[in-house]
Amino acid sequence: MKKLTLFFAFLFVSIGLFAQTTWTADPYHSKLGFTVTHLGIADVPGHFNTYDVSIVSSKEDFSDAAIELTVQTNSIDTRVEPRDNHLKSADFFDAEKHPTMTFKSTSIKKSGQNTYTLKGDLTLLGVTKPVTMTMKHRGTTQNPNADGAPVAGIQITGVIKRSDFGLGSKFPAPMISDEVQIKADGEFGHKKD
Repeated sequence: MKKLTLFFAFLFVSIGLFAQTTWTADPYHSKLGFTVTHLGIADVPGHFNTYDVSIVSSKEDFSDAAIELTVQTNSIDTRVEPRDNHLKSADFFDAEKHPTMTFKSTSIKKSGQNTYTLKGDLTLLGVTKPVTMTMKHRGTTQNPNADGAPVAGIQITGVIKRSDFGLGSKFPAPMISDEVQIKADGEFGHKKD
């Protein structure tokens, strides 16, 4: 009987240690940004204000992370309203016809200390293409403003090509660079057990 009790105790502890945890972004400490080059001489940054992103992982170092992102395309913000309205139009994101773009990771592989190669499928303007990004786990701590709940810092960087998705095809480089630099920074939390 003692052996059976020990077996079940071990089983429950093991399940708890390796349980999948869903981490969600803190919108006050997260940003989904991008930069393009205009006329080959000036970088122009922007970001999206409305998005949902979650990370599911059973490991403290996020080495098995699965990431899903949904972005509201009409939330694009470059701090210039006429440009933002143009970017929402059929010339670019066609936000009325394609209100969201999505990313869903397909694999993650350690490439250095706290650094990973993140692969996934990006769907934009109804076109789905594989993309490769770099993910960095910047650390995990407790948030004193949330009763000590865990919070993890994640940064994702990479480059996508507008031409892969037909985004802004009427405005080729060097007017607007084909390459779009992506930089997403976030604090992710989950409820304390």
